[in-house]
Amino acid sequence: MHQIDPSVWKADLPAFREKTAAFYAGEIKVGEYKGFSGYYGSYAQRGGKANMLRLRMPAGRVTPDRLAFTAHAIRDFQVPRVHFTTCQTIQLHDLGPDTAAELMEQAIDAGIITLGGGGDFPRNVMCSPLSGVQAEEYFDVLPWAEAAGNYLLTFIKAEKMPRKLKVGFSNSPANLTHATYRDLGFAARPDGTFDVYSAGGLGNNPRMGVLVGQAVEPAQILYYIKAMWLTFRAYGNYENRGKARTRYMQEALGGSEQYIRAFHEKLAEVRASGEDLTLSLTPAPCTKTGDGSTAAGPRILPQKQEGLYTVLWHPLGGQPSLDSLCALSDLLQTIPQAELRLAPDEGAYIINLTGSEAEQVLAATPDSARSLFETSVSCIGGQTCQVGMRDSQGLLAACAAAVQAAGLPDGALPQIHISGCPSSCGTHQTGMLGFRGASKMVDGKPQPAFTLFVGGEQAQGREAMGRELGAMPEGEIPAFLVELGQAAAASGQDFAAWYAADPAALERIAAPYLA
Repeated sequence: MHQIDPSVWKADLPAFREKTAAFYAGEIKVGEYKGFSGYYGSYAQRGGKANMLRLRMPAGRVTPDRLAFTAHAIRDFQVPRVHFTTCQTIQLHDLGPDTAAELMEQAIDAGIITLGGGGDFPRNVMCSPLSGVQAEEYFDVLPWAEAAGNYLLTFIKAEKMPRKLKVGFSNSPANLTHATYRDLGFAARPDGTFDVYSAGGLGNNPRMGVLVGQAVEPAQILYYIKAMWLTFRAYGNYENRGKARTRYMQEALGGSEQYIRAFHEKLAEVRASGEDLTLSLTPAPCTKTGDGSTAAGPRILPQKQEGLYTVLWHPLGGQPSLDSLCALSDLLQTIPQAELRLAPDEGAYIINLTGSEAEQVLAATPDSARSLFETSVSCIGGQTCQVGMRDSQGLLAACAAAVQAAGLPDGALPQIHISGCPSSCGTHQTGMLGFRGASKMVDGKPQPAFTLFVGGEQAQGREAMGRELGAMPEGEIPAFLVELGQAAAASGQDFAAWYAADPAALERIAAPYLA
């Protein structure tokens, strides 16, 4: 068995209740509590008056039962705020200490694990959200992503783990999960195998991943996961927390070739150990068929299964209306084989719908983005996060309001990515336009600002980290984006085409705001 019985996790829960009570009683400090609570997938929010709880959704898959648990938390525990994350999890916010502990235990009973959701542990395994239904995919990678997630839970209490271990699976060159620059990434190939990338990541000192395996049979992926752990144990800098991430091993070992050699040495050790990590999996076929009803619209995507549809739902900043989420949960209990898939850009897809069912889902999710710009990505931000420098969500809301008031056409601005700090939880380095929380000296005094990044790209074969242009005062960013969108719209092109034709135009517009 390559997984842990969920009930085993319950043995650790009394310690969370005890330590959390001590924190709220003022008996332990914020830093000590943070180092403890991350293991449970929970952190105190800024100010120390409430907790958040991160629900793992393996491979971003939210079955009707998992969605029903989320709706139950909202309704029965009056959870006031929910956030879809860029790691395809669901965060419950503004929880009292008893609520956090109770929901943690109830989540286990519902098949949802929170433990290891923060701290120095393997994080939620990511997967292309439309795996199994997307016409353009090389193959359905979902079964192997879920198996990897189960296996990685067995490493939560392992020694000498990197601060985070982020694993992603992509089903096509769209590379939505950034599989080519994760700690470990499995990128699908047209021949039904994976290319495997390692030691990449965003944040400080970002690195593209190193190609450590080509045409790897899906049955062999667990061998690569264990080799990743052994490689970090042997060569990772787990004594310096600032460098306790896999991407630092590239430099420590003297470059990619040396890293590849070290990784393959550990891979050989795993194979020589005699441990059987081979998987035998087959994607579950979709047996549902269309009923003759059809649907069309900007949020409707035809599936590769004839007569079935997917609906895109992208709440602003990944923060869904609680009414919409609960209504959607109730609806999906009545629709056979439908489920929600979280996306790495904080959106969601509801799959396996007939035309008439798709229309019902559209009606249940009126809080979805109305333009490409409104699908922009934002971390939870410094108003909530202890380590966040700036209010990312507040900035996105202000920008969306300014863009709407300016009447810019859809496509005049791209999807932007906002991170409140260098950790890149808003994936600011991957967007065509990205912003990272910062400060800027104005009249000799530090003022809230965001550093502007341009030219990021996630598509496989074209990957690029955004180029830093400088810090922009927070209050001026909405006006900057409006001016940028107006310039693109005046050209008669969408933003991507306008920028490609004259990249310097963006820098000319940005210059006064960066001065």
